[in-house]
Amino acid sequence: MKPFGFEAGKRYPLLLNVHGGPHAQYGYPFLDEFQVQAGAGYAVLYTNPRGSQGYGEAFTTAVVGDWGGGDAADVQAGLDEALRRYDWIDPARLGLLGGSYGGFMTSWIVGHSTRFRAACSERAVNSHVTMFGSSDIGHLFNVGELGGVFPWEDMGKYLERSPLTYARNITTPLLIIHSEDDLRCPIGEGEQLFMALKTLRREVVFVRFPDENHELSRAGKPRHRLERFRIILDWFAKYL
Repeated sequence: MKPFGFEAGKRYPLLLNVHGGPHAQYGYPFLDEFQVQAGAGYAVLYTNPRGSQGYGEAFTTAVVGDWGGGDAADVQAGLDEALRRYDWIDPARLGLLGGSYGGFMTSWIVGHSTRFRAACSERAVNSHVTMFGSSDIGHLFNVGELGGVFPWEDMGKYLERSPLTYARNITTPLLIIHSEDDLRCPIGEGEQLFMALKTLRREVVFVRFPDENHELSRAGKPRHRLERFRIILDWFAKYL
C-alpha cells in the first residue's frame, strides 16, 4: 500500500507486517492496522508466506516443523521483490512488526538479520518450551507445529525454533507489546525476551496492557487500541 499523500519522486519508509496463525492469510478487506500505518506516511507491505491458507494444503502445511525456516525466507523474499518493483520505498528505512505467530516471526527475524532499523513483536511465541502446556490453545499446538515431537522427546527442536534462544544476536531496537490476560501466548513469552534483551543491554521497550487478552488489537478497549497505535507509531517514527 502506498502511504497517504504519496508523491512521485519521494522515498518512503516501509513497515512489513507478518500475520498470525501461522495458518491464516491476508486478503483484500479493510484492516485498520494498514490504514493507520499508511495514514502515518508509511509504505505498507503484507505477504502470505508458506504456512498461510488460501494456496492449498501443501502450502499451508509446509511450515510444520520448519518455523523460522522457509517461512522467514518467504517473508524477506516478499520484501526483496517489493524493493525491486517500487523505487519509492526507501531500503534504508525498513520496519518489521507482527502479532502472535507474526510476533514470533518478528522476534525470529531480528535474531537472524540486521536489515531492519526497528521492529515491534506483539503477543508473540518466543519460547516453545514455556508455551507448551501453558496456552489455552492446548499443548498439542506446539507439538503439531514442531513436527509431532514432545519436548521430552526432542528438547533441542523446541530450543532451536524459539526466538529466545537467539536473543544475544538481536541488535535491532525492539518494541515488545503484550497483554496481561493473554491466555493464548501467556505474558511470560514477552517478559522472557524483554529480560534477556535488558540483560544484554539492547535497545528494548516492553509495554504491558492491563485487562486485555490476545485480542487487544482487534477487540480491546477502544482507549487501549488507540494507545497501542500511538505507541507503535511513536516507536517507528523514532527510528524510521
